[in-house]
Amino acid sequence: MTEEVKRLWVENAKWRRYYIAFSTIVIKEFNRCIRIWMQTILPPAITMGLYFVIFGNLIGPRIGQMGGFTYMQYIAPGIIMMAIITNAYSNVVSSFFGAKFQRHIEEILIAPVPSTLIVAGYVSGGMCRGIMVGALVTFVALFFTDLQVNSWFITIAVVVLTSILFSLAGFINAIFARTFDDISIVPTFVLTPLTFLGGVFYSIDLLPELWRQISLLNPVLYMVNAFRYGILGVSDIDLPTAFSIIIAFVVVLATISVLLLDRGVGIRT
Repeated sequence: MTEEVKRLWVENAKWRRYYIAFSTIVIKEFNRCIRIWMQTILPPAITMGLYFVIFGNLIGPRIGQMGGFTYMQYIAPGIIMMAIITNAYSNVVSSFFGAKFQRHIEEILIAPVPSTLIVAGYVSGGMCRGIMVGALVTFVALFFTDLQVNSWFITIAVVVLTSILFSLAGFINAIFARTFDDISIVPTFVLTPLTFLGGVFYSIDLLPELWRQISLLNPVLYMVNAFRYGILGVSDIDLPTAFSIIIAFVVVLATISVLLLDRGVGIRT
């Protein structure tokens, strides 16, 4: 009986230690984001608001309807998703690289907690920022157009999965980055083109067959269209296919992140 009580006490202490470690990272990331909200939350909302003004109000009337909706309604889900993607990514890549650059990442790594927990903590922080900015951009979008949610479950699922995916991508970028310039290369030369070519401002059905097939290689396309289905009920991509690809990317990137952190890649010298 005594041995059983001792075992349960040790097990409980272990999980309590894990909870404290995880919550500490998440709270630190959340406070960091809120403390400098004029740099982390407000600028993306203003930038996305300009997209609504330029593409929606100025260019939209010349384009007309797309997919049975006004152009403003059609691009709104894509712009919201673009905000979630870029902010979830940038939060994790800047935060983890900052910890690595300032050499206090070692204090986290020597703690008696698994690498999975550390990755989950940083990813949760990226999710918080991505979702907060996405909510603010949605609020801004309501000033320009009327949005009716077609499926809350699909909408929330896509937002959560996408923010996780790009938080993981930002984590991997931060692991390999050696200078501050390295953390800006991927967003500039990879993330931005993928986002703009991911069906945010157009339907891929308008493209020639060759370019349509090439567009199907873009993972952002599946996230934007799944989210558009959740909001408007229309999509260029089969929904089960979109979710399968998003989940597959999440699993692969999560596995890579944990393995890289376990091996100390880019951290131990």
